[in-house]
Amino acid sequence: MSLAQSPAATMKSYRGKLPLSIITVLVCSFAIIALLYTERLSSLSSGSIFKLSSCPKRNHIKKSKDKTAEQNIYNTEIDDRFDFDPEDCNVVNGKWVFNSSIKPLYSDRTCPYLDMQVSCVKNGRPDSDYRHWEWQPEDCTLPRFNPELALKKLRNKRLLFVGDSLQRGQWQSFVCMVESIIPEDKKHLKRGRSHTVFKAKEYNASIEFYWAPFLIESNSDLQIIGDPKKRILKVDSIEKHAKHWGAVDIIVFNTYVWWMSGIRLKTLWGSFANGADGYEELDTPIAYRIGLKTWANWIDSTINPNRTRVFFTTMSPTHTKSIDWGNKDGIKCFNETKPVMKKKHWGSGSDKKMMSVVSDVMKKMKVPVTFLNITQISEYRIDAHASVYTEAGGKVLTEEERADPLRHADCIHWCLPGVPDTWNQIFLAHL
Repeated sequence: MSLAQSPAATMKSYRGKLPLSIITVLVCSFAIIALLYTERLSSLSSGSIFKLSSCPKRNHIKKSKDKTAEQNIYNTEIDDRFDFDPEDCNVVNGKWVFNSSIKPLYSDRTCPYLDMQVSCVKNGRPDSDYRHWEWQPEDCTLPRFNPELALKKLRNKRLLFVGDSLQRGQWQSFVCMVESIIPEDKKHLKRGRSHTVFKAKEYNASIEFYWAPFLIESNSDLQIIGDPKKRILKVDSIEKHAKHWGAVDIIVFNTYVWWMSGIRLKTLWGSFANGADGYEELDTPIAYRIGLKTWANWIDSTINPNRTRVFFTTMSPTHTKSIDWGNKDGIKCFNETKPVMKKKHWGSGSDKKMMSVVSDVMKKMKVPVTFLNITQISEYRIDAHASVYTEAGGKVLTEEERADPLRHADCIHWCLPGVPDTWNQIFLAHL
């Protein structure tokens, strides 16, 4: 009797029982899969899902045994771990959230550089809630303004804000947020009629403001003409102002509210020597486009983008019609104490046609310009204007004037500290 098995018998035994080698491979495979699955669960539970809504972090903080360093991971530190990317982080979409723990970095009593026009507390404003609203974007985490980080970013640099009184407010906000950490003998402010310079000596940095409400030249630049009908804009000329903008590292422009007089604008080509006979009346959006093209041509022909970063602050909304936010019995922004909570609220004080002019002109420019899009976030803040807690003719409004908000409430400018601090928070995130 033969001991050898037939092929059929061999196949039958394989069907009934797997070889040890195959079983070993299968067990190892299952073990590896289980290990990978466990690692995946671990990474998800560590918070990666919740980071999807945050701004991208290009420069990750290295692990450290230093407990202090680990605790600071969740704070805005000098390491600048929030590398803000506007392409991935749309700061416009969000909401204002009340946070009573927020303490402004300055007050109108501690910062000596604020104009009376925006020093609302000094001027008698009794409420303070408007200073405790925090802008929270939907799809990113906006880092807090860090004065030391700002000054380190500006070391050996010139930062220049150019524009109207609203741009001056943004400049004052920036200066006030950084000046408190600078020793008294290490800072200096030199005021001029059109050009004011704040210097942080230790950092060899300057934070400057240049007054040019239209950006282009006008007959109302220094000797302000109160009657808009008498203003004439030299829409093809900018050099008188622009000669002060050279050798700047970061420059932030704005121009809007001075164009919005509600009438056709008198525009001039050539010299003011031609007087009133040489002007032509244009619709506001047309004049605005021509003026911005003159500005854009100067930028493209003069600015070296490898040396200078250019920003443009979009229009700051005015709140002069309370019907815009549903307050039929209101008087402009007077006595408003809370932001508008309706999402995408847009009032009559922000002209979308004018905003589209800015977009059209800048997308054709050679030199890249970064938008600081503050319009939508500011639209909600009907509560944060100077209102009747301001000045007129260099004097704080009297009780009688405050009692007439229809005539005297300023619903254009913002109290400081206030909304412009958030503009600078966004600006620093871009830097």
